[in-house]
Amino acid sequence: MKRILLTISYDGTAYHGWQVQPNGITVQETVQNALNELLGGKTALTGCSRTDAGVHAREFCCHLDCDEKFPESAFLKGLDALLPDDISVKAAREVPPDFHARYNAKGKTYAYYILNSTLSDPFLSRYTWRIERSLDLKRINAFCREIIGTHDFYAFSSSGRTVEDTVRTVKECYAVGEGDKVILKITADGFLYNMVRIIVGTAVAVSDGKIEPLVTKEILNSQNRALAGQTAPPQGLFLEKVWY
Repeated sequence: MKRILLTISYDGTAYHGWQVQPNGITVQETVQNALNELLGGKTALTGCSRTDAGVHAREFCCHLDCDEKFPESAFLKGLDALLPDDISVKAAREVPPDFHARYNAKGKTYAYYILNSTLSDPFLSRYTWRIERSLDLKRINAFCREIIGTHDFYAFSSSGRTVEDTVRTVKECYAVGEGDKVILKITADGFLYNMVRIIVGTAVAVSDGKIEPLVTKEILNSQNRALAGQTAPPQGLFLEKVWY
């Protein structure tokens, strides 16, 4: 047996997130079904993290164990042919037998895309949160600077979190404007349930003047979810990169 690290990308619109669940089709289930057909047996696939329903990934990493008779080049081509058009395989390589897609990850980078326009765009509606009012990048970036560092992000997570330790280190957080889009990027050693989407919702509240940027530390220290902004909708969120 050998352990294979898969790097995939997917449009999450049609899926109920990454992890297999009884109430809807997921990315993990779809990829596992393709692997079962390719390998001729039951395959266990372990992902680097969970993504919510409707969230996308440009680079999602997962690992599996398979028979050594499958060379990497044939494996990559065969699996890609069995996957639907909204999931693709970007790379497949052998890793040490004790490698773990989740626990070996040193960090992840997410990007959230906002269409800041009074007009809709049919080609972006599945991949952005449209906000018609003008956003203030100066205020948003002042808030982003307060997010950087090691903090207890309990106030920036939803009740569905499955971990007790809510301390995370944000290494980078900033927003840029590209035409009529605002893109917020954040890199951290790990993320809590809905953490990025709540950070984005709070950034928008800061832009609107409902929350002051320097109040961020007070929100973090309060551990009170009600003091942060709304949870931004899922379709604007992309997992951009997993760092090993």
